[in-house]
Amino acid sequence: MARALTGPPRPPGTLRIVDDVAPAFADTVIDAFDHRPGPRFALVLSGGPTARRCYERLAEVAADAVDWSLVDVFMIDERCVAPDDPDANQQLVREALLERVPPVGSFWPMSCADGPEAYERVVERVAAFDLVHLGLGADGHVASLFPDDPGLEAPPGRLVVRSADPHDRNPHERMSLTLHALARARLVVFTVSGESKADAFAAVSAGHELPATRVRAGQIIWLVDHAAARLVEQARR
Repeated sequence: MARALTGPPRPPGTLRIVDDVAPAFADTVIDAFDHRPGPRFALVLSGGPTARRCYERLAEVAADAVDWSLVDVFMIDERCVAPDDPDANQQLVREALLERVPPVGSFWPMSCADGPEAYERVVERVAAFDLVHLGLGADGHVASLFPDDPGLEAPPGRLVVRSADPHDRNPHERMSLTLHALARARLVVFTVSGESKADAFAAVSAGHELPATRVRAGQIIWLVDHAAARLVEQARR
């Protein structure tokens, strides 16, 4: 059961405290697909344990609720590892979603070998992303844009950059969409789950300067479970 919170503290966008982010995410994707403004649906996906749960739930409930032949799937970021490496985001998306639903219209994995310019040519053909799914790192990072990462300052024309965590808290060199690319989204959905994210979510809610607070889009929805929202909920009492 979700409930909306009003008044500070809150992150930029609409905050929904939920018992479980995975079913809430699936419902949000289905609703966005049903209300898409055009014939196709551009869905941009991420990686991580919370994302895996979200995609598995989406595959469970939306195999028939969504016409997957109209869905074009893109990646937000990728680690510079082999495509079938367990750390590869594209491998997670295949296992958790694409192999569990009818064939999608298209899937566009990122390739570090091809470089950011190649993926930029892919995404620049998309006028707007219908839904972008983001997580929240314990350090406040989003996509593979880390605190103090030069990629945060990419100029407006850059949609994809190479990235690496300047503080060495997150492994692997990576590629990532930029903040300017994320701003092409009609809807950004953050899913934040677990006690380990409570400090980061509280910092975002307080408006601290973090990559997550710099995300802009047509609409932003935060789906946050009670463990991740614990400090924010305590501050409201």
